[in-house]
Amino acid sequence: MDELSILDLARATLLTALIVVTPALLVGMFVGIAVSLFQTVTSLQEQTLTLVPKMLAVVTTIVLLLPWILEQLRGFAIELYSSLAQWGPQGP
Repeated sequence: MDELSILDLARATLLTALIVVTPALLVGMFVGIAVSLFQTVTSLQEQTLTLVPKMLAVVTTIVLLLPWILEQLRGFAIELYSSLAQWGPQGP
């Protein structure tokens, strides 16, 4: 396994991880902005008010997108395992 293969594997791993977590991060960000706007308008500064809606939104997003997430990870695993033969030691 040479350096180029290792870099390709690292790139594919990071790209897959980024693709999988992006929807949950975006939902958390938008819910956080909405709650912050609500707190600013109402002058309500309760710490749990920011945490609970974001947690619920992110967990709901992950649960709803779980089939898609698993399909992405399955595709990555299939690609990884199918390329293992080229990284292993070659014959005598």
